[in-house]
Amino acid sequence: MDNDGPYYDDFEHGMTIPPLPAVTVTEADNVAYRMITGDQHFASADSGAYQRVSGSTGALVNPGLVMQYAIGQTTNATRKAIANLYYRSVRILRPVEVGETITTNTTVLGLADARPKEDQHRGKVWLGIETVGDNGPVAKYERCALVASRSGSPGHSSDIPGPSDPAPLKDLANLVPNWNLDGLPVTAWGLSETRADAMRDHIDLAPSLARMTFNQAFVHRDGSASIYGKRLVYGGHVQGLAQASLSRVLPGVAAIVAWDGCDHVGPAFEGDLLEFRHELKETLPVSGGQLMRFEIRAATVDERGAAGSDILVWTPIVFAP
Repeated sequence: MDNDGPYYDDFEHGMTIPPLPAVTVTEADNVAYRMITGDQHFASADSGAYQRVSGSTGALVNPGLVMQYAIGQTTNATRKAIANLYYRSVRILRPVEVGETITTNTTVLGLADARPKEDQHRGKVWLGIETVGDNGPVAKYERCALVASRSGSPGHSSDIPGPSDPAPLKDLANLVPNWNLDGLPVTAWGLSETRADAMRDHIDLAPSLARMTFNQAFVHRDGSASIYGKRLVYGGHVQGLAQASLSRVLPGVAAIVAWDGCDHVGPAFEGDLLEFRHELKETLPVSGGQLMRFEIRAATVDERGAAGSDILVWTPIVFAP
């Protein structure tokens, strides 16, 4: 595949994207991810705690890092992305332990021309993604990206679905790991209650996360490739900071089993200060704990300390006591 592409007009429905290299995930990767995001996820930070809840003798890879690699390994398809529009139907099928090698397969599910902007032609590319490790499938999901065209609009008109509707929690119960969460902190949280994380955080080391996860999108490396005239931060970086915030306000979170969606509704840039709001939408008792559906929003904060527009709406389903 051309190192300068693919452009939108290079895609064909049903084509398989050549994969980026597989990654053997190490404890050093966990540490680097924690350095970039501040994620306090207990089971990936403390191997003894993970072994107590899981019965395993191994160490856990942060579930956020698993998804960062899974996404980065799809970006051979989106080097010329203008923006990633949304993720949908994300299922995290099982935990991944340190030392496991993961690889990701990406297939084009649909293409739809977008309205040109000034003299730039572009289109929506709908991708189906499966990440596999040494011990079987790890994650399945779809994402939709807006990609620049090299030579006009080719006339694609697939019916591309939007962000996914919330799946019934009972349909996700089979994704819950067989862990014993006794002794973990329980956070009392009422349905429809929204909590703002008192700790705001800023975006830094954005190129480091992009490079670490093989993210190939030009706009995350080269400001001249961005419509904003400066380097655009990878949206998954904002999601990673949102997950880190969740680990502070819900310290007993054990696993993230699914996302209803992850919508990037505004751009993010290096140095932006963000605040996070967490609303509990639904719960379901399951063996060992409960499933909790959250809607988490990230907003930029201006120089006066006032929250501005939301740039992220992320809806994870988590397993917690």
